[in-house]
Amino acid sequence: MTPRSASVYRCQQCGFASPKAGTCPDCLRAGAGYVQLVEERAVPARGPRRPVATQDRPRPLKDIALERGDRTPTGIGELDRVLGGGVVRGSLVLIGGDPGIGKSTLLLQVARALARSAPPVLYVSAEESAAQVKMRADRLGIAADGLLLWTETDLAAVQAHLDDVKPRALIVDSIQTVYLPDLESAPGSVTQVRECGARLMTLAKGLGIATFLVGHVTKEGALAGPRVLEHLVDTVLYFEGEGHHAYRVLRAVKNRFGSTNEIGVFEMGEHGLTEVTNPSEFFLAERPRDAAGSVIVSSLEGTRPLLVELQALVARASFGTPRRTVLGADYNRVCVLLAVLEKRAGVPLASQDVFVSVAGGGRVTEPAADLGIVLAAASSYMDRPVAGDVLVLGEVGLTGEVRAVAGLELRLREAAALGFRRAVVPASNITERGKLPLEVRGVATVNEALDALLGAGHD
Repeated sequence: MTPRSASVYRCQQCGFASPKAGTCPDCLRAGAGYVQLVEERAVPARGPRRPVATQDRPRPLKDIALERGDRTPTGIGELDRVLGGGVVRGSLVLIGGDPGIGKSTLLLQVARALARSAPPVLYVSAEESAAQVKMRADRLGIAADGLLLWTETDLAAVQAHLDDVKPRALIVDSIQTVYLPDLESAPGSVTQVRECGARLMTLAKGLGIATFLVGHVTKEGALAGPRVLEHLVDTVLYFEGEGHHAYRVLRAVKNRFGSTNEIGVFEMGEHGLTEVTNPSEFFLAERPRDAAGSVIVSSLEGTRPLLVELQALVARASFGTPRRTVLGADYNRVCVLLAVLEKRAGVPLASQDVFVSVAGGGRVTEPAADLGIVLAAASSYMDRPVAGDVLVLGEVGLTGEVRAVAGLELRLREAAALGFRRAVVPASNITERGKLPLEVRGVATVNEALDALLGAGHD
């Protein structure tokens, strides 16, 4: 006797499933508010499943040979850097970002580059009409013969025509708008996103097609749909940036074929995205000279050192509770560093409003910028500028000690190429002075750093 198909109620944000209607308890506990569970009807099985026959058998690891040419350069250097040298044949790449950030523009430029080097490329647009995509292509100057455009939302229809088209690269824009007609749930639901992602993964691996997926981002900044989608794909890239800034950062958060710390920097212009080959110079282009509260630090993103400007503004609090506003850095870490500055160096900030920002809309997450944040706040409070040709590096502990950072020589070489002459670094990092490209001064505590850059008797 065939069992009746039962309904399940699923959360569209976290994937929580329940046999009863209501709201998601996991999202409520996580602080996301009341999220309504959506009904999804299970499709009854049409017969016993048969195991899929395969010709592959277990083999010794030493007998497995790597094929040359599996990695194809996209022709966009910043994207190739993030991918690890190019797109891998049969890989599944997910690109997420805020609406309007430039995901479709980037992938259309990628499609043009791949259509020249490895045609044909199939671009499946499930959100925009063919005329809309054509307008964007004309604006970007794209007219490649090897680029095929198809406006289709039925993933089963796309799969049926892959044998006829035989693309070497497939772009699906977006994973939330395609659907499988065998499933009763609506496009964009947890079931549809999960099953469509699994179907595309099977196609990419089985046919050796490099596949790119566009994923929408929720208000919390996470990829919409189930988290299993991130575990399913080979590479997850986030396209970051602010609408009022021209720069965009492509950051890898997962990559089975390369480093997860690499970033690519682009500038959005009238004719699309342009690579920024020297992002440090780009971020420091409008740096003020001899301004109190401005400090230059070096953030290491994978193998690339990135020089950014940290700015701090300290002003007397107008109300009883002082404000702490942070842009581009971790709020909790900045609060800890301000407490260390007051306790260990005697800089009274308990009655001061403190505003910390990474200039240009950048972002700094690594501990090597700790000393720069501390010095920027102290410089603004004392109204004493830090010399413009000085680079500051160091992690700050709770006892006021300055700890060593990784990749010191790489950071200093980048600073020397941009005209910096001196650097204040952790004393434990200095082992061979003769090989460093800058004049360095080692400091062991926050007090030593304040004396070195702001003068003795920092009151």
